[in-house]
Formats: sequence, structure tokens, C-alpha cells
Amino acid sequence: MGRYVVRRLLQMIPVFVGATLLIFLMVNVMGDPIAGLCGERRCDPATAARLEREFGLDKPVRQQYLTYMGNLFTGDFGTAFNGQEVTELMATAFPVTIRLTLIAILFEIVVGIALGVVTGLRRGRPVDTGVLLLTLVVISVPTFVTGLLLQLLLGVKWGWISPSVSSGAPFDELLLPGLVLASVSLAYVTRLTRTSIAENRRSDYVRTAVAKGLPRRRVITRHLLRNSLIPVVTFIGADIGFLMGGAIVTERIFNIHGVGYQIYQGILRQNTQTVVGFVTVLVLVFLVANLVVDLLYAVLDPRIRYA
Repeated sequence: MGRYVVRRLLQMIPVFVGATLLIFLMVNVMGDPIAGLCGERRCDPATAARLEREFGLDKPVRQQYLTYMGNLFTGDFGTAFNGQEVTELMATAFPVTIRLTLIAILFEIVVGIALGVVTGLRRGRPVDTGVLLLTLVVISVPTFVTGLLLQLLLGVKWGWISPSVSSGAPFDELLLPGLVLASVSLAYVTRLTRTSIAENRRSDYVRTAVAKGLPRRRVITRHLLRNSLIPVVTFIGADIGFLMGGAIVTERIFNIHGVGYQIYQGILRQNTQTVVGFVTVLVLVFLVANLVVDLLYAVLDPRIRYA
């Protein structure tokens, strides 16, 4: 196991470098950030040259990238064009998005897997058909429509959950945004768990456990569910990064100044340092999440061994 972890960590280095290089190149060719700093009026040549020197934009892109990577290992993600350190923006944005993502993941694990197990064990029955139709509707409806409807019904009309989020963004106020953020992924987790449970239910090891006279609950939790969770864990592990990076719509609806909001503002204002810095951290989140998922495979399935 130790060798495998070390090998995977070494494999992450070229992936990380390649991903950050691609992002850096894409962001640097998306427009002229200096023009955005001057607003609607065009910068005069002297001002443009001064700003380019100040932010290092007068250097070749290759040198800019090497400088960025060198500063990155010291914890310096650069300075936004408004003069604020990118690390300061991260300190305010990432905590609220992490809390939001944790709530969304909890919804996926608790509600999604529970519904998947119920429908997988009752395949073809009315409850199975109803859940399948409901998840299909959730997947088909755009997230911003789902968010606005839930905000109106649960928050404004019925008053069950707070419809807005304060600056501190406590967990109770993030329940509704977390449900909106998790809605589509929750539907996929439900359908994926249902399919996996229904397929493994006919497996030989399940029949053997039933033939031995084991309690139904133990057969489901110890044998059937454990082996059926591998594809679900794979999806949830990859979904962590997607939820953190794809929270732009949810954070816009509930006016949450998290990671998605900062990335959106960075793209809108062509603020390359902000966009590259935030996406760099998201790349690390993806890599670590994938490593954790691979290690969970051995926990769920004893047959899997890492040398």
C-alpha cells in the first residue's frame, strides 16, 4: 500500500504540471486583461506599459508560467488586478464552498444511496418507477430553475429553510443551497446505486450468503451493498471537484461569495491571477480525491490489493 501511494503521488506531478500549464495558457489567451483594468476607456500606451510591467505581463508566457510555478511552492498565488492577494480571496471563498460541498456530498451519500438501495431491492415496483421518474425530472431540469423553485417554495413560501445566506454562511443556512448543488448528482447516485444493487443481487456470493441462512439485513449491508458501492464511490470522488468548481450557478442564486463566485468574477474581469490560482487548487482537489477513491476500493473489496 505504501509503495502504491508513493507511486501515485509521483504520477500526480506531471498531471499537475500539465493541467496548470494548460489552464495558464487558456486564461492568458482569452483576452486583454489590461484593457479590462481601464474600464470602457482605452488605456493610453504609457499606462498600459506600466501596468504590464507591474503585473509581469510584458514577459513571455513561458517565463510568466515558470515564475508562477516558482512562487506557487512558496504559497504565493499572485496578486489580483485590484491589488488584493489571491490567497486572501481564497481564505474567504474556500471555507464557505467547502461547507457547501460537504452538505451536498452528505445529501448524495445519505439520500442518494438510500434511495438507490430501496429501488434496487424493489426493482419494477411502484416505488422504483416513482423514484426513476423523479430522478429523470431532476436531471432534465436546469440547476438554476431547480434552485429558484426550491428557494421560493422551501425558503419564502413555506419558511422551512432560510432562503438567503448571510456573510458567515453557517451550516443551517447552507442546507438549501447544498440541496440545490447536489440535486443532479444525487439523482445520478440514486440511479447508479439502483443499477449496481439490482445487478449484484443476482450474484453467486449473494445467493450463497442467503443459502447459509444469514439475516437479510446482514446480506444487504455486509455483502450486497459493500460490493455495489465501488462505482458509486468512483462517481462521488470525482464529483467533489465538480461540485466545488461547478458551484457558480448555485452561489449566484443564493449570493454566496465562494469559489464559483470568485472564478466567475475573475473570468468576467479577465483577472488571470485569480482564475489560475483558484483552478490550481481545484486541480489538487481532483488529484487527492482520486487517490482517496482508489484507496477506498481496497476497503470495500478485500480482493483488491495494491502492491
